[in-house]
Amino acid sequence: MNIAWNAEEYTEHFQFVHQYGEDLFLWLDLTPGMSVVDLGCGNGALTERLAAMGAEVLGLDASSEMLAVAQRRHPRLRFERADAASFVVEQPVDAVFSNAVFHWIDDQDALLSSVSRALKPGGQLVCEFGGAGCAETVHHALRAAFARRDLPYRFQFYFPTVGEYAPLLEAHRLKVVRASLFDRFTEQVGEDGLADWIRMFVTLPFEGLSDRQRAEIIREAVEDCRPSLFVNGKWYVDYVRIRIKAIRVTGPLEAAKEKIR
Repeated sequence: MNIAWNAEEYTEHFQFVHQYGEDLFLWLDLTPGMSVVDLGCGNGALTERLAAMGAEVLGLDASSEMLAVAQRRHPRLRFERADAASFVVEQPVDAVFSNAVFHWIDDQDALLSSVSRALKPGGQLVCEFGGAGCAETVHHALRAAFARRDLPYRFQFYFPTVGEYAPLLEAHRLKVVRASLFDRFTEQVGEDGLADWIRMFVTLPFEGLSDRQRAEIIREAVEDCRPSLFVNGKWYVDYVRIRIKAIRVTGPLEAAKEKIR
């Protein structure tokens, strides 16, 4: 699912997305000169870190707004516009790295097929995204606010468990070697931090509504969340993350080709 991002606001107020993503590097076996795709690279912050670690990195993102920021901030790096569900690389790479992206993708089979094709046999997929129960307090409050107006709450995210996601990976020759589902109570920026988070990340349910309806719903949801998500004068979101490391295994046809070589 592609959405129109306010790339400058994202970069200024939601730095925690890529800051937390740096911890994901610990799951990536990276050696200098490795070829890496940063899938859903956003503003390029983690693409730059991968390059600094010695990777030959290509940043891919579907958002032209995000890519404009990435190219301006990191002019020496290579960025291209591409959809995560259909991207193609010129040559298979050693690793696909992705942070906070997979939960936006409607067609997971297409996504994982693209990832599998992009990887060399033995290549790594290292990714983190929203897991089962992510931001459920916020979504529950929004769902209730929409229901009070007899409006549907169109949920735009895919938040799986490890048990749900592992078979999808395996169906695309991606063998799970490490996986974790964990809570991350995540601080937001400023006194309107939760409202800002909703405006940035929850867009689909508000399509077709007036600015007044949107503001009223967000205000109600924020107040419903206050007892549990406003702590010591700061707003938080009850994130849950799923983190995966998988290896691209060789299928029978590929194994036969390797023997011929």
